[in-house]
Formats: sequence, structure tokens, C-alpha cells
Amino acid sequence: MKISIGNDHAGPEYKKAIVEMLKAKGHEITNYGTDSADSVDYPDFGHPVAIDVSEGKADFGIVICGSGNGISMSVNKHAKVRAALCWIKEIAVLARQHNDANIISIPARYTSIPQAVEMVDAFLNTDFEGGRHQTRVDKISC
Repeated sequence: MKISIGNDHAGPEYKKAIVEMLKAKGHEITNYGTDSADSVDYPDFGHPVAIDVSEGKADFGIVICGSGNGISMSVNKHAKVRAALCWIKEIAVLARQHNDANIISIPARYTSIPQAVEMVDAFLNTDFEGGRHQTRVDKISC
């Protein structure tokens, strides 16, 4: 799979662990995130991920900021993007099964690195159920 990842200053260590896991599984990664703890603006690192997903250059995206909210709001402005803020594995699974989410947003200040890695793995390995959920997903875009 092709996966784009972006993070602000709250997420460099999370990104590092996630990318390591993804590369070990053979995924192709495009990294738009910062590697520094110096303060940056999360939209600058989320928008390139959303563009890759919306234009089909990436199968999925991963975004990380302190709360996960700001970067999620930013990427959800893009057509064809359905980003889900996830803080436990079960939410990540439901975001894929029921919402056909294509970007996972991780709150670095409220999850551990092992939790984040587990969520990403679950997210990428869960299929959309379709059926009654498809009708709802079709109503999301404006």
C-alpha cells in the first residue's frame, strides 16, 4: 500500500514508530511530517497528506498532532477525504468498517506510541463493510 503521513511537533516519535512498522510490512511511505519538536502549524503537514489521498496518490493517510483535532479538521476540508480521530483501536476499526475512513488522525498527547501503532495497524487491516453504511458515507460530502 501507498501511505502518506504528516505530523506536527507533537508527533515525531509517533511517526517514527509508525513508519518503522509500516516499512517492515512492505508499505510505501511518503513523509510530510516534521522531525522536530519545534512548534509548527499542523495544517502545513496535514494538507499534503489529504491531497495525496484525494488525488489517489496514496491509499491511506495518517496524521498526528497533539489533540488530533486540528489536523483532522484541516484534512477533512479536502474532497474525497474522510479522516477519523481515533484514540483506541476499536474506534479505528469502526472508522474503517462503518465510515470508510481513509485517513486516521492520532492525538499524540492522549495516546501512547504502542497504542498509536496498534491503531494504525488495525485501521489499515480493516475493510469497509459497505451495505447500509454505504448510503450514509455517500451523504457525507457536500
